[in-house]
Amino acid sequence: MASVTENIVRHQLQERRRRLETALQAAPQEVQFSHLLQEVDEALARVEAGSYGLCEVCHDSIEQDRLMADPLVRFCLDHLTEQEQRALEQDLELAARIQRGLLPEKSLSAGGWEIHYHYEPAGPVSGDYCDVVRPESGTGDLFFLFGDVSGKGVSAAILMAHLHATFRSLVAVDLSVGQLVERANRVFRESTLSPYFATLVVGRASASGELEICNAGHCPPFVLSDGHLTAVDPTGLPVGAFYSTSFSSRKLRLGKGDTLVLYTDGFSEARNADGVEYGSERISRVLAASRHLAPEALVSACLSDLAGHLSGSPKVDDLTLMVVRRAA
Repeated sequence: MASVTENIVRHQLQERRRRLETALQAAPQEVQFSHLLQEVDEALARVEAGSYGLCEVCHDSIEQDRLMADPLVRFCLDHLTEQEQRALEQDLELAARIQRGLLPEKSLSAGGWEIHYHYEPAGPVSGDYCDVVRPESGTGDLFFLFGDVSGKGVSAAILMAHLHATFRSLVAVDLSVGQLVERANRVFRESTLSPYFATLVVGRASASGELEICNAGHCPPFVLSDGHLTAVDPTGLPVGAFYSTSFSSRKLRLGKGDTLVLYTDGFSEARNADGVEYGSERISRVLAASRHLAPEALVSACLSDLAGHLSGSPKVDDLTLMVVRRAA
């Protein structure tokens, strides 16, 4: 492992060891604590020996997302026992159900806004982040949160759930969108390994038609207004890239029928059998041709055009689309 990652793993294992020792002092009869402490010590020994993250059978690298989810893993997927494989499959099925439960309503109409999204993991779970929040207190504004966690598989899904919980707890506080993302960035950075980050678009939609948007390093969303198509470029770095980072936002005013379209790179960077990327130019064309459609129909038009581009080629990345439309 690279020295930086090695130091992070060592620190996390040492912290886990400290907590287990404390638990054992409180309950010395608990055999499970002793067993876990032994596993942590063995993992620390592998770190010191330079063999951490290598399968003990074939000595190839263990899948990164599995190490992120469980730093005590010792075998790659190819060398799990049948019982371990069944347990892993059950865990993934449970994780997928939990993740689906975190998603908002598919279609939502509130405060003069209509929202519809499409969420399509490439595997059992996804690192794409999609949420709509209506705080119980405050002005009645809608918050929409949309993004993509670096990495894939289980580790990305865990970090997506972490972002979900973080923003759900923060939106109740009366903050500007930039301040909201800044606080979430600190929480995410403090509790996440340094190689990991998330690109995000966080928006606040008011009943007056005003949108306040912070784009933290994500694919530029498109605004369809009065027949014109404009992109909302990033206003800051991805969340988790640095601890002390400020995030600015921009304000837009949408009229009746105006629409904001958000997407992850699983949409814009999808490639067909010839290796040709779908690309933002084609997204612009399909949006311009479909600008008068309601949110659900607009999402369907985008997916249909993408399917035509792929011509049967499989999708290899998580894909999420969200349409936010001013209805009144």
